[in-house]
Amino acid sequence: MIAQENGKNRLQQTQDDVEEVKVIMLDNLNKAEEKSEKLHELEDRADELHSKAKVFELAAEKVQQKYTKKRCEGQKMKWVFIGIGVVAGLIILGLIIRAIV
Repeated sequence: MIAQENGKNRLQQTQDDVEEVKVIMLDNLNKAEEKSEKLHELEDRADELHSKAKVFELAAEKVQQKYTKKRCEGQKMKWVFIGIGVVAGLIILGLIIRAIV
């Protein structure tokens, strides 16, 4: 009788252990599923950020091209004014020399 009772206790303990392992495994599965969902959300956010970075990069390139173009136009205007100044100076110098002679 004691052996039979001892066997029932061992069987009950084993069943309790199995139930505990089952609960732990289900909890781990739920946690793994939550992590998987979070990873998918993170991937989506990373893709969105990558797309926005591409848009920003293109906009930055356009701004740089526009700035470079304006700078070149400014350089051209500077040389035009210098040329006009030199020509005007030569004309004035020529008129002065002609008036003296």
